[in-house]
Amino acid sequence: MSKQFGPEYVRAIAPYQAGKPISEVAREFGLDEANIVKLASNENPFGVPESAKQAMAQAAAELGRYPDANGYELKVALSKRYDVPMEWITLGNGSNDILEIAAHAFVEAGQSIVYSQYSFAVYALATQGVGARHIAVPAKAHGHDLDAMAAAIQDDTRLVFIANPNNPTGTFVKGAEIEAFLKKVPSHVVVVLDEAYNEFLSKEDQYESAAWVKQFPNLLVSRTFSKAYGLAGLRVGFGLAQPGITEMMNRIRQPFNVNSLAQAAAIAALNDKDFLDKSAQNNAAGYQQFVEAFQQMGLEYVPSHGNFVLVKVGNDLAAGARVNLALLKQGVIVRPVGNYGLPEWLRISIGLPQENAILIAALQKALAGTRAE
Repeated sequence: MSKQFGPEYVRAIAPYQAGKPISEVAREFGLDEANIVKLASNENPFGVPESAKQAMAQAAAELGRYPDANGYELKVALSKRYDVPMEWITLGNGSNDILEIAAHAFVEAGQSIVYSQYSFAVYALATQGVGARHIAVPAKAHGHDLDAMAAAIQDDTRLVFIANPNNPTGTFVKGAEIEAFLKKVPSHVVVVLDEAYNEFLSKEDQYESAAWVKQFPNLLVSRTFSKAYGLAGLRVGFGLAQPGITEMMNRIRQPFNVNSLAQAAAIAALNDKDFLDKSAQNNAAGYQQFVEAFQQMGLEYVPSHGNFVLVKVGNDLAAGARVNLALLKQGVIVRPVGNYGLPEWLRISIGLPQENAILIAALQKALAGTRAE
C-alpha cells in the first residue's frame, strides 16, 4: 500500500469539476469544434471586450517583468468605482481566489463555516480545505434562507458564505434582507457576500453593497471580472472590506496573483459601459428566449437573476446525466448539477440568440429521444 500524504480532510476532497472544454467534447464525440456550442460555464458569449484586447496589447510589451504585486492602477480604478479606500481592496486570481483566501485567513481547523444548500461548490471545498466543519443550511425555494442561516451560526463559526445571485440556482435575496442579516451576525464572524453575477441584476434589484462595507467591519464583498466583463480566461477578481479583513488576507495572498494582462484588461473592462450594457441586454433577451421555450416544453425552471437558468429535465435521478449526454452528442455543452444534489436538473448558460436557439432545438430532441428509450 502506498504511503498517504497530507491530512485526512484534504484527502477527502472531491476536486472541483469544471465545465467540459469544447476541445474535449470534440475529441470524445468526433465533432467539429467550430460547430460546438458551450453554454456550461456562465461565460460572457461576447468574449473579451475590444477595449480590454487593446489594453492587453499595450501591456504585452512588459511581460518580461513581474506584474505590480499591489495592483496599484487597478485598485485606483476600483477605489473610484466603489468609493472605498485602496487599502480596502484585495485582488484575487478570480473571485474564487478571494473565497479561498478568506477561508484560510479566518478559519482554523475544527471551527465552522455556514453556507446554504445548493450554493456555489467552492464554499464546501474551501471549508474542507481548511479542515473546518460544514454547516450547510437547507435551502428555501432553491435559495438562501437567511433567517435559518443566522440561527445556524454557532460559537465556533468564523465565516458565512452568501452568493447573491446564487450559483447554480439563480435565486436572489433582496438587499434589505441581506442588510437585516448582517445586523444579526456576531461581529467576530466574517460574512462573504459573493456577487459574481451582480451586473446582471435588473435596475430594481440593484443595491450598493460597498456602502455596507463601510457600516459592517466583518463584511467582505467578493466580485469578479469573469462573467459580465468577459475576462474568464484571465482570472481576475477582487474583494472589498475594511482593513481588519484586507490586512489579514494580504498576509497569505500569493504575490503577483493577478498577472499584468489581467490587470490591464480589468481596468479597461471596468470602464467599458457600452460593453456591459450590451451584455446585460443580451442576457435579459436570452433569458426570455429560454423561459418561453421551457414553458412551451412544459419544463420546470427556477426564475434566475444571473446569466444562466436551472431547468428540470426529468423526474428520476439519472435524468440530468442522461439528457446531458444526449446534448453532448449533438455538440451542445451544458452543466449537469448532480454534484449539488440536483441530479434531475441542468444549468444552462445564456448565450447569443443563435446559440440559445441551437440549445433549444437540441434539448427538444434530447428530451424526445430519452423519453422514448
